[in-house]
Amino acid sequence: MQRIVKQICSVVLLSACCAVTSVYAQRPATDKPEAVGMSSERLQRINQLIERKVKEEKIAGALTLVARRGKLVHLATAGQSDIEANKPLKSDAIFRIYSMTKPITTVAAMLLYEEGKFHLDDPVAMYLPEFKDVQVYGEGGVLVKPKSQMTIRQLMSHTSGLTYGFFGNTPVDQQYRAANLLGSESTLAEFTPKLAKLPLLFHPGEQWNYGVSTDVLGRLVEVWSGLTLDEFFRQRIFKPLGMNDTGFDVPAAKLERFTTNYQWGMNPLAVGEATGKRTVGDHPSKSRYAKPAKFFSGGGGLVSTAQDYLRFCQMLLNGGVLDGVRLLSPKTVQLMTREHTKHARLPQSGVTLGRGAAFGLGFQVITDTAENQRIGSVGTFDWSGAASTSFFIDPQEQLIAIFMTQKMPFDTRLMTEFRTAVYQAIVESQHR
Repeated sequence: MQRIVKQICSVVLLSACCAVTSVYAQRPATDKPEAVGMSSERLQRINQLIERKVKEEKIAGALTLVARRGKLVHLATAGQSDIEANKPLKSDAIFRIYSMTKPITTVAAMLLYEEGKFHLDDPVAMYLPEFKDVQVYGEGGVLVKPKSQMTIRQLMSHTSGLTYGFFGNTPVDQQYRAANLLGSESTLAEFTPKLAKLPLLFHPGEQWNYGVSTDVLGRLVEVWSGLTLDEFFRQRIFKPLGMNDTGFDVPAAKLERFTTNYQWGMNPLAVGEATGKRTVGDHPSKSRYAKPAKFFSGGGGLVSTAQDYLRFCQMLLNGGVLDGVRLLSPKTVQLMTREHTKHARLPQSGVTLGRGAAFGLGFQVITDTAENQRIGSVGTFDWSGAASTSFFIDPQEQLIAIFMTQKMPFDTRLMTEFRTAVYQAIVESQHR
């Protein structure tokens, strides 16, 4: 899909020549799909799609999950978590979710927003003084003063002027790459002063551009709360929601469940369907996730399971509450899932928002299904991760769908095919 989520990661390329052996497993749903307006027969098309992709060696394996009206109606795995070890993918597998971390970081910030710690239009420099004198890379390379200060809302909506450095080749991108901003040995407190010395790509608010904005937001969560980002996540989100397998690293006792990340072709951050030879990008035994994290990347640092992420999604779909535990007000969730980029120019290359889509606070939001050219509903919000993980939440249909695999670069076509397979299984729509 076009609003591709990318977060840079360390990759170790090893030769991988073993063929994929498909292993399919279906877990019992909590209720009959027909009880919530879905077809058991049509849901099988999700299985058929994934089985075909595994057979064609487009993915090593995948986990697919669908819930509607609070009921789990589909949970299936196919293929392997480690091809070389002939290890079947199981339903409790732990995945690198990369930029699916961003919605969690934004929720963390909005918890503090509700407590009055900041206003959305507060300047970032009010809380991070290092951004007080940040400049914009102007015409001819001249550094100019921003027309207005970067705000918290602009961080959440990716209109801040910040970038990533590896999706374009502008002079600003080149400076980002040279600074090695996302090195895993930095802390967030060390990261933001380093970032603030670099120029902005554009004046805040003028353009949508995918970048390190949510990492800066993660640092702000630390400043506002007095806790490290990982501790805030644990205390305020993971423990209350029962997300027991989500964090910035994988404990030794859980490494057996950690999946291998595979790479097709030489560029793990390319845009579009991957082609080329499959190699091992990141093996659990050598992964940076196998040791305690130092850089708590709010933009892309988490690992999780499908079941954990379902609990996070269900909380949002419920209007901020799950199993009697309220994290957010329904009005806050409503604000987060509205369009916040109406007046921002959209990029035409690299990481883009598709037609008929906008960005809210932490999510992409579908504004026009005909323009978007994908089956779905207006108001659906979603995001993805660099290793081809994805979720979407459709409030109109009371629908949640989660896709987990470990494939780089991000497979746009596969995500669209999964979404189609989910929606075609609906036989009773909430809106006609």
